Amino acid sequence: MAIEEDVESCGSRAADSFSHINPRHHRQKLEVYNEVLRRIQDSAHEDANLPGFDDQLWLHFNRLPARKRLLQLAEDPANRPAFEVRLVQNSLQSYRPMHEITFSTVDRPKLLSQVSLSFSFIFLSPHSQIPSDGTDVWEIDASQLKVENKVASGSYGDLYKGTYCSQEVAVKVLKPERVSAEMLREFSQEVYIMRKVRHKNVVQFIGACTQPPNLCIVTEFMARGSIYDFLHKQNGVFKLPSLIKVAIDVSKGMNYLHQNSIIHRDLKTANLLMDENEVVKVADFGVARVQTQSGVMTAETGTYRWMAPEVIEHKPYDHKADVFSFGIVLWELLTGELPYSYLTPLQAAVGVVQKGLRPTIPKQTHPRLAELLEKCWKQDPTQRPNFCEIKDILQKIAKEVSG
Repeated sequence: MAIEEDVESCGSRAADSFSHINPRHHRQKLEVYNEVLRRIQDSAHEDANLPGFDDQLWLHFNRLPARKRLLQLAEDPANRPAFEVRLVQNSLQSYRPMHEITFSTVDRPKLLSQVSLSFSFIFLSPHSQIPSDGTDVWEIDASQLKVENKVASGSYGDLYKGTYCSQEVAVKVLKPERVSAEMLREFSQEVYIMRKVRHKNVVQFIGACTQPPNLCIVTEFMARGSIYDFLHKQNGVFKLPSLIKVAIDVSKGMNYLHQNSIIHRDLKTANLLMDENEVVKVADFGVARVQTQSGVMTAETGTYRWMAPEVIEHKPYDHKADVFSFGIVLWELLTGELPYSYLTPLQAAVGVVQKGLRPTIPKQTHPRLAELLEKCWKQDPTQRPNFCEIKDILQKIAKEVSG
């Protein structure tokens, strides 16, 4: 919609409110107002259709603080502490409260950055969360946590072996200098999901430190590491009976998650861990989500080589996206190779979507296992089996192999 049309749609309230304001500022505020209104309406939020909602939202925008005035006050030592905080609240009558917090400072930018980070975490709420029953407590006693040697390192965090209350644990620590709003969302989401998950084939969550800048998640320690490292760094090989057992473990864990409406969204061998008893468990719920009531989700997430075509194309998807990823994992267990190793991740994604590209199934593969692979990575998600069916098929194959 053109800006001129936006001005007209806002009616006299816009003209009255901005008669004394710079036209450029007027235009900028209108642009922000229209974008926020559009997003609220697109989200199908129940309040967006109530009479007068757009007017009440406009009133909120007119109450936004004058940042220039705040900065001028901040420059005068007589009128400021280290910084000034102004909170604007508009109850929108019967609607949910809306808040804006403005920080101004001219002499302590590092402190301002730290405070902003803290507030972004405090007011952070995940897109979906498993409801709390009021009895679960996940904040750990940091004095009881002993971090030992580093096990792995990534661009955004490090994984350590440690102990918590004398129990051997794994500690995923976020690097403070790399913390962003997106990382905080993923961190918060992982805590909210893992605190309710209890299954022998899902890595057990023990607790978390949720106070910035010391953000970490503590889980049980998986002595044998990831399946990815076993296959691609240690050149490990699974014989068919062991391969079927690993696949059954994964299918049980994923079936449990799906029964609880949790979509993992990044199922791959790097997120499958093995304990000292060779039990395989699903791990890393940083991008996992609780499935919406409509049963479909949008937005690309995961890792290209294992990603379902509907996710790559930004189409609505559901739990069957995890089934596609499982098919790629199963092929990887079977061959010990990296999926589409001859292509870049992006080239692989394009091939999967545009050409129906799939890894080549070795000729000597067990016929029922080959059939399962092809079902799991069907282009049409509705033709893929669910994990309960996958588990049953694998258990039948296990009996044939052992027989």
